[in-house]
Amino acid sequence: MATTVTTWTSLLNPFFGVFTQPGRVIFMRLTVGWILCTVRRTVTGILPFADPVGTQAHDAYHRFFPDARWRMDKLWQQLMRLLVAAFCRTGPITLALDDTLFHHSGKKIDGAGWWRDAVRSSKNKHISAWGLNLVVLTLQIQPPWGGEPLGLPINMRLHRKNQAGLIELAQQMINDVMQWFPERRFKVVGDGFYAPLAGKKRAWTTIISRIQCNAEIYDLPTQSKRKKKSAGRPRTKGKRLASPEKMAPRVKNWRTVEVCERGQMRTRLVYTQVILWYRVLHQPILLVISRDPKGKEKDDFLFSTDVTMDPATVIGDYADRWAIEDTFKNTKQFMGGQQPQTYKGQGPERAAGLSLWLYSMVWLWYLLQKNNKRTFMVPPWNPYKSAPSFADALRCLRRELWTERIKAMFEISAVHDKNYEFLIEALAAAA
Repeated sequence: MATTVTTWTSLLNPFFGVFTQPGRVIFMRLTVGWILCTVRRTVTGILPFADPVGTQAHDAYHRFFPDARWRMDKLWQQLMRLLVAAFCRTGPITLALDDTLFHHSGKKIDGAGWWRDAVRSSKNKHISAWGLNLVVLTLQIQPPWGGEPLGLPINMRLHRKNQAGLIELAQQMINDVMQWFPERRFKVVGDGFYAPLAGKKRAWTTIISRIQCNAEIYDLPTQSKRKKKSAGRPRTKGKRLASPEKMAPRVKNWRTVEVCERGQMRTRLVYTQVILWYRVLHQPILLVISRDPKGKEKDDFLFSTDVTMDPATVIGDYADRWAIEDTFKNTKQFMGGQQPQTYKGQGPERAAGLSLWLYSMVWLWYLLQKNNKRTFMVPPWNPYKSAPSFADALRCLRRELWTERIKAMFEISAVHDKNYEFLIEALAAAA
């Protein structure tokens, strides 16, 4: 079956340089098959949708992940360039960082191990699971319909036992992105585990995260009144302050601010102070204590390495970090990121990376469409739905791909018959 040129295949054109000539064909067919697949997204499950007439040997598709000559970092780099050109032409680029577990079965999966399952674990209960521990960096963008931001993966690393740790892998990804865009400023938001990145930050990068509630913090050093020729080096830190947890009950001068958290405006009480968290960073940071005026929520203790940053922005940026959790959920649920059964060499890491890459590409395709392509069907059971979800974006892309495929199969110029329309809608919604 001849390859049909669609807006999707046109979007893939900038990535073809990453592959050899045979690899480009397999790459294009695999991405289309992955999106259209209605069964488990193993290579065997994807093949009937990727190459329905069997124009190429099936083992070529099986070798694509573990053995083919291509680099995932080049795909990330080109994707980041497209996303920045489309959504972040000016201003600082906001990135979110977190790790997730892709569950797998089988002991001979390269890079897999027993890791803490954050979804099923709690503060007092530790549950481990077998799979791939992935560190993911996402680009935070504001969709045109407003509301919650989108977290689009733009880099990924596989955490392996007895090798580089999560913090080191996160730093590698941040350095990669900074090399791709040396002239831009960045804000990197992570949960409290990634707070030590503040001590590794580079120029033009702001780190926003949680600070430990019992952190050992200090005031800024004061100017010494002794004579210049006196012995001893100048002080590097001021007096010891109460920990953020003990400081909050003593605060009297709370300030009321309006904060945009995940697309909704909320009123918060804030207290800020420039401090030293000397064990992590020898430079001043901005401590932000956020309190619910109604007293229903616990205080949040955040910090930013940019001491001039507006506290409302710090709180909003950290709250928007939740978009990366939606990214993980959607990639696993709708893209089948945990399902490819490739075991050797680079196969498991590449397959996981490609599922996250496809998540960003689906959103990019959807946001670049005009007029009716951006519309979505309001379900009858939820008439108040006002913004599309990832499932809606995926359905729109499937609708176009199935339309072009059916037109090519039956050699017709348009699909207006109601039977065809019913079939396309059913296939678009199938998962």
